[in-house]
Amino acid sequence: MPELLAHLRDRLGPHLNAADDPAGRVRLQTLVLLRWIAIIGQLLAILFVHFGLGFRLPLLPALMVVAISALLNVILFVVYPTAKRLSEAGAAGYLAFDLVQLCALLFLTGGVENPFSLLILVPVTVSATILTLRSTVALGTLALILAALLTLYHYPLPWGADQPGIQLPLTFQWGAFTAIALGTLFIAAYAWQVAEEARRMSDALAATQMALAREQQVSALGGLAAAAAHELGSPLGTIAVVVKEMSRDVQPDSPQAEDIALLQSQVDRCREILARLARRPSAEVTETFSDLGIANLVEMAAQPWRRDAIDFSIKLKGSGDAPILPRRPEIIHGLSNLLQNAMEFARASVVVEVAWDDRMVQLDILDDGPGLNVDILSALGEPYVTSRPDSGGMGLGVFIAMNLLRRSGATLSFANRLGGGTRARVHWPRTALGSKAG
Repeated sequence: MPELLAHLRDRLGPHLNAADDPAGRVRLQTLVLLRWIAIIGQLLAILFVHFGLGFRLPLLPALMVVAISALLNVILFVVYPTAKRLSEAGAAGYLAFDLVQLCALLFLTGGVENPFSLLILVPVTVSATILTLRSTVALGTLALILAALLTLYHYPLPWGADQPGIQLPLTFQWGAFTAIALGTLFIAAYAWQVAEEARRMSDALAATQMALAREQQVSALGGLAAAAAHELGSPLGTIAVVVKEMSRDVQPDSPQAEDIALLQSQVDRCREILARLARRPSAEVTETFSDLGIANLVEMAAQPWRRDAIDFSIKLKGSGDAPILPRRPEIIHGLSNLLQNAMEFARASVVVEVAWDDRMVQLDILDDGPGLNVDILSALGEPYVTSRPDSGGMGLGVFIAMNLLRRSGATLSFANRLGGGTRARVHWPRTALGSKAG
């Protein structure tokens, strides 16, 4: 028995991607379960129509077609682990077999005259939700070819022994084929579009989470460095005192004087390094850097993208002192994405205007670049919609920025400026930030 299973695995492997592929399109167990549901439904329908309604079906050939499908399901269940994932080609081949098996049953039971011919839509619809457009088109084409053949060639539609057979007109049969064809095209196209949008949104949200995780890691490293500097400061201070005392007790011409001087210089160097580390933000060590003035926050977000050719300035306009904002990774990374976009496409200058009052904090990022394409202005912020079509980007920068800043309570809007260029506006309610005056 083990040898037989190994032989089956070797024979089926090239078709079903025998190596377990965690990145596969769909789990084999999912399709096996769907096929069992179809097998049970087919078996019940055949037995009920033949014995319950008394219609004369070619019972043995129909049951053999169902048995072949059930046997293949058993083999796949035994040979492969339940966690196995199918490749694109493997899943498409699996659904193609289901389509051929269903059409074989329909061939024996009236072709497109059979009301169950509508089920030809099912494998194509499943493909549209889990596979690529190419595989779905291939399966849809196969479905149309098989439906056309069923219109021309099929066993007569079975009727009861006490009922005369009804030969449906050829026009009706081709009408049924047309309905199946249009239904297949429409439902498959709609299902694929919805599934594709869901996949794109899922990928874009994953990219957003990765960006936030990177920003949090940077913040954590900064906090760890500052904490290390804080913890090492005390023992280093003790070492410095001891070295200083030793230098007093040693004569200038002593052989140890040079070693002590070297030790003193290294202690001073360690102090400088720890002082630089301590200046990095850390909520665990000090609250000095846990909140920042909004101008400093904007400067920090813009720093990686500053260019000598682009003049960058911040203008503060508000009543009272400038607000203090929390140094949160999503705020810094979101603003950084917007500022990067402005810096890349500005011609000469980027201006950040900050306005506030006791109810809100508003930040406008203004560049003097070519502006936004008006055709995609309303869709900006959706995944894979780029604000600059000629940039070659994926269109995730604005989407990531929008989602990160929304987590902080902000709302974003984009517009073209009257004099040319783009305005990106970030608006926070004061209560969402918990901001305070500086």
